[in-house]
Amino acid sequence: MFNIKKILGLSDEGHKNFRRAVRAVVISNLCLFLPFVVIIQSIITLLEPLMGGGVPDGAFGSGALDSRRLWMLLGLGLVAAALYFFAYRSEYRKTYTTAYRESEKIRLEVAERIRRLPLSFFNNKDLSELTTNMMADCTAVEHAMSHVAPILFGGIITDTAVCLLLAFYDWRMALALFAALPLSLGLILGSRKLQALWGERHVQAKLAVSEQMQEYLEGIKVVKAFGLSGEKSRALKEALRNMMKEAIKFEGSTGVFIVLAMMILQVGIGLVVLTGVFLLTGGSLGVIPFLAFILISAKIYSPLIVIFTLLPEFFYFLVSTKRMQKVRQEPLMEGDEKAEIKDFNIELKNAGFAYHEGEDVIKNVSLSIPQNSVTALVGPSGSGKSTLSRLIARFWDLREGEILIGGKNIAGIDPETLMRSMSFVFQDVVLFNDTVKNNIRIGKEGASDDEVCAAAKAARCDEFIRELPEGYNTVIGENGSTLSGGERQRISIARALLKNAPIVLLDEATASLDPENETLIQAAISELVKNRTVIVIAHRLRTVLGADNIAVLENGRLVEQGSGEALLAKDGLFARLYKIQQESLGWTAARRDPA
Repeated sequence: MFNIKKILGLSDEGHKNFRRAVRAVVISNLCLFLPFVVIIQSIITLLEPLMGGGVPDGAFGSGALDSRRLWMLLGLGLVAAALYFFAYRSEYRKTYTTAYRESEKIRLEVAERIRRLPLSFFNNKDLSELTTNMMADCTAVEHAMSHVAPILFGGIITDTAVCLLLAFYDWRMALALFAALPLSLGLILGSRKLQALWGERHVQAKLAVSEQMQEYLEGIKVVKAFGLSGEKSRALKEALRNMMKEAIKFEGSTGVFIVLAMMILQVGIGLVVLTGVFLLTGGSLGVIPFLAFILISAKIYSPLIVIFTLLPEFFYFLVSTKRMQKVRQEPLMEGDEKAEIKDFNIELKNAGFAYHEGEDVIKNVSLSIPQNSVTALVGPSGSGKSTLSRLIARFWDLREGEILIGGKNIAGIDPETLMRSMSFVFQDVVLFNDTVKNNIRIGKEGASDDEVCAAAKAARCDEFIRELPEGYNTVIGENGSTLSGGERQRISIARALLKNAPIVLLDEATASLDPENETLIQAAISELVKNRTVIVIAHRLRTVLGADNIAVLENGRLVEQGSGEALLAKDGLFARLYKIQQESLGWTAARRDPA
């Protein structure tokens, strides 16, 4: 009925372990019936004297109580109890150990896949949704594997086996016992679409809360600074209120179907009694089989009720697992992992790119970037500078045209292979809640302490690092929250220096810094760009006048290029932008010194 491996996205080993867990549940359930069988046999033994004549005369079956048989049954009962204990222990270990191990694998696989996805995927996803994929959805799979699916499928197999055995014993009583099952089960399965709809709405409501919570926490500084607590928390309150409503609606509506199904199922007990009495009075059923079926009916419905309770829960988990499966099925950005780049001349040929269909942000750009040269990308905001640099790093693939490095089209090179040849320094630095040493060591896994310190000195950050409470072993907080902007930027440069890649991309590395930090960072960058192919993006045009080549972009098109001196003499877009910036600097200076 279900392809559990596909639905839960299990690995081959996970699927094999899952089947073992189901087998363990079946064995445990069957062992649970053994003491019950012993009890029935004991009752039969106690009733046989009465059925055989009523007055004890020493003859088994005609009035005598067989004490030896009772003692034997007692021993079998103890054995059955022991078997159940060990079977349940085995079930517990196989079920939960399998679930947690497979959950770990799935989380790691999802994290690895997200790391290898193209950035175009992230244009349509936010952080809270991806966090939900990695945590809540994986937790749903974990819970389904540990608490739901093995017990559900094991219960179905067990009850089917018991049903068949009872049918061999007396098909009429077995039919009465399970007559209400198809109707009650049909009610649960027939309402599956409604349950899926309510489950989807509940999951979406939880996702909306996660998004609002993420936004609220990320913007808490702005909220506090501008006194927006009431206004900005309104959306979060509404999301929480909606989640509560959807949870009540989902749980309440699902509960109605479960209760109705269980009520219908319980009709079977009455049918067993009526059928048994009818057959007993007709002489076609003995008293002992009749009593045995009465006892069995009280026992058999408990696992059936568990199945009815778990089925809607399993359907609910399918909503989360389907969304997680979409992430796991997203196409990766792939290429030749063994590609060798022999030189680092970069060439763009008729490059075109759009984030969304019909909205080109890079339009027919052709540009040559010689090895060991400095090329600056400049232009108004939104002209495509950062996009172009990221295309060179293959964060996205072109819509048309090609980008060559060393004569090889980067679309055919594995992104991780390509990344080994590139270092990045962005305006927005990302640091981790770890030591300074480990944040720098990201540039080169396994780098020695001496290498880390040498990179820090070259990046002009060794001095302030040694003044920290624990020096290089100081934990700098989430995203380097304990450091200034300039200090964080210099650590990112140290990271790039340690990587020692032949291509360097600098994206507004000195923007929004005070003069002292800008001077230090410029010195660090000077160390970084020596004998490398450098692509620099800058709004401060005076900082790139000495570049070997300046490419000027406007509305995604390359409108002019050349040296700074040639572009100023040309009096085109670059010259106009440069003039505006110089006038702005003069106005600022005049305000500082009115005299």
